[in-house]
Amino acid sequence: MLPISYILLVWYDWPAIYQPYYNYAIYSLLGATLLVNVYLIRDLVLLNRIPLFNTKKHIIALLYLIGSSLFLALIPDVVEEYKPELLIGIFSIIWVNDSFAYITGKNFGKHKLLERISPKKTIEGFLGGLAMALLAGVALHYYVGVYGLWQWIVLAFIVAFFGTIGDLIQSKIKRQAAVKDSGSIMPGHGGIFDRMDSIIFAAPFAYLFFTILNYVS
Repeated sequence: MLPISYILLVWYDWPAIYQPYYNYAIYSLLGATLLVNVYLIRDLVLLNRIPLFNTKKHIIALLYLIGSSLFLALIPDVVEEYKPELLIGIFSIIWVNDSFAYITGKNFGKHKLLERISPKKTIEGFLGGLAMALLAGVALHYYVGVYGLWQWIVLAFIVAFFGTIGDLIQSKIKRQAAVKDSGSIMPGHGGIFDRMDSIIFAAPFAYLFFTILNYVS
């Protein structure tokens, strides 16, 4: 999958004659990645265990992790001119959401969000993080531009909402695997995946939103 991701990234700069094939490959991969993510959301809410994790680990590895990471890398190219500011904006929204979800939940949290999966997460924390993420979207409209105010607000909602779900899915996978951390490269932080789970899961949904914006504009 990594070689395929590299080919798709390089292919983007090839002559226009190859562009239809590139678009077909990207949209096919996007559809497959979103489908797997939707199944993971269903399993998160409805089932005690994630069947894909037990029987089809390669699907999670290829689409949930690598496929989603590819769309994160492709986001700056979603407009005509390369815009790394879009990627910085998405990271900023995730950081604001995670930080204020923790602060709000720690100080005001009373109602558990999904206690069987993540006992420390609360509804108050989720709403506090989401509210501040929306404000971050407003700020990014003025500092980054590229898109209008409401587009940034909707993007902030998508990134914060699906980012939180991604964090919960990762927590459920770790519980199912009976491990505390996803890796040992970053001691005290749970591993690289623990730092990137939110943005990796949210990336294909954000890419889909950008694609729709470009199509209707």
